[in-house]
Amino acid sequence: MIELKRILLPTDFSDFSRTATRYACDLTGKFDSELHLLHVCQDLVAMVPEPGLAFPPPGEYMQELQESAEGALKDFLDPNWAEGKSIVREVRQGPPFLEIIRYAKKVDIDLIVIGTHGRSGLAHALLGSVAEKVVRKSPCPVLTVRPDGHQFSMP
Repeated sequence: MIELKRILLPTDFSDFSRTATRYACDLTGKFDSELHLLHVCQDLVAMVPEPGLAFPPPGEYMQELQESAEGALKDFLDPNWAEGKSIVREVRQGPPFLEIIRYAKKVDIDLIVIGTHGRSGLAHALLGSVAEKVVRKSPCPVLTVRPDGHQFSMP
């Protein structure tokens, strides 16, 4: 039988990651797992072609992002569901797919549940896909959840 002791749910707080949250929470309950919520703050250098152009100093900006993400992770799950569950919340800085993979290896995650934006064609080629990179490099199985895909329903 498959044992899922630790499930990782990376989130960018979008509606797409909310869809994946339902799957992660259901699996966490079914397997009595520990749920790891992870948000990765993108490096400022990767977002702005000329750092400092229209932003506060990078240290202050990243600190504000970190604090904001920590607060959002506290309120991310339904408190009624989360009560009594083992939940680990983590915020990291760096390239999202790389930090997700590093975290999964460090903590020995058994399953990653990640939402996709459902992009295809040119948008996918231009923007890339964090979920796709995670699937390719992950040390463990990955469940990707499309926003418009089939949804589980309890019998």
